[in-house]
Amino acid sequence: MLTAEQNERLTRVGPGTPAGELLRRYWHPIAATVEMAQHATKAVRLLGEDLVLYRDESGQLGLIGRYCAHRLTDLVYGMPDRDGLRCPYHGWKYDASGCCTEQPFEEVVRPDGFKNKVKLAGYPVEELGGLIFAYLGPQPAPLLPLWDVLVDPDAQREIGHTITNCNWLQTVENALDPVHVEWLHGEFRNYARKFAGTAQRTLPHARHLKIDFDLKEHGIIKRRLLEGESEDHDDWRIGHWMVFPNMQKGSDMMRFRIPRDDYQTAQFYYTCRRGTGSTQRPEDIPLYEMPSPTLDRQEQPVWEYLDNKVDPQDNAIFVGQGAIMDRTREMLGESDRGIILFRKLLEDQIKLVETGRDPMNVFRDAAKNGRLELPAERREHFLMGRTAV
Repeated sequence: MLTAEQNERLTRVGPGTPAGELLRRYWHPIAATVEMAQHATKAVRLLGEDLVLYRDESGQLGLIGRYCAHRLTDLVYGMPDRDGLRCPYHGWKYDASGCCTEQPFEEVVRPDGFKNKVKLAGYPVEELGGLIFAYLGPQPAPLLPLWDVLVDPDAQREIGHTITNCNWLQTVENALDPVHVEWLHGEFRNYARKFAGTAQRTLPHARHLKIDFDLKEHGIIKRRLLEGESEDHDDWRIGHWMVFPNMQKGSDMMRFRIPRDDYQTAQFYYTCRRGTGSTQRPEDIPLYEMPSPTLDRQEQPVWEYLDNKVDPQDNAIFVGQGAIMDRTREMLGESDRGIILFRKLLEDQIKLVETGRDPMNVFRDAAKNGRLELPAERREHFLMGRTAV
């Protein structure tokens, strides 16, 4: 249980908030490369800020404030130029730093450098592994981390995306809760299939005998021992990662949970099949939308989203906890040790930022940012999925 003040401290993400200032020290995915191959602009909401991502005619990306400083025109309608984005309303142009570089009419009647007084927010962006990342923190920006699944060659990749109507922290805390797998993704899945009219049933999951959590250099490793397994099993011996501050890491996947604001979380589901000999280009990596179910108009569950896929089941739980979960009302048990550990880690890293230091997983030395390998248990055990007719 947290106090109301502690809950506010860990959940709010706007500029100047404790968690918001921490999260601004990291690169966050905001789009897939394929999106910018299909469209010149994309509206982005990140950490409470409204922005527009664009690719100019020279192929360079920019991320700037979403609304033109002149008459607040939405620049998602902007026209890419050779070296910037031009407002469709009066032709004002902005470069990737957010500086206004042209004002067609004003420059004729006011040759006094008015454009030099106009600037929108402008943030660095980088592409890696078919994702586009943004950094909203203080300069100099750290290095973009080279996590193994993002950089391994000869791999086949796909990217899922959804927007979940709840605060970022409850989506991340789910990754520190092993025991929910046998219930939400087993017993409840079968219950949902009854209402959805699905023939297949998931075989009963083995029960958890032990869980443990190890604090490591890059975050927390979650481990479990199930009925019928020995301690040599990789579920217990290796486990998988909660990479601080907001990434879940398995053997061939990463899930990024990115705060759009206090009340919405963007999620990217990144899957990497290694050793396929693939020549897949970043702009060819497929992007799909993952359902993020809520109740229907009669406030009943949408069962067809809940009877099969693991992630919509998780998302339904996140949303059901409220826009911002009231942690003053919870009653934590023994299965919640990972959540307690993560909250302490989160508070400790916030304090580092408040004293002017870099938090965990901020890389500034290229020698320490080579291929960052995080071993995890085999994928089939992570998903824990068996079905029977």
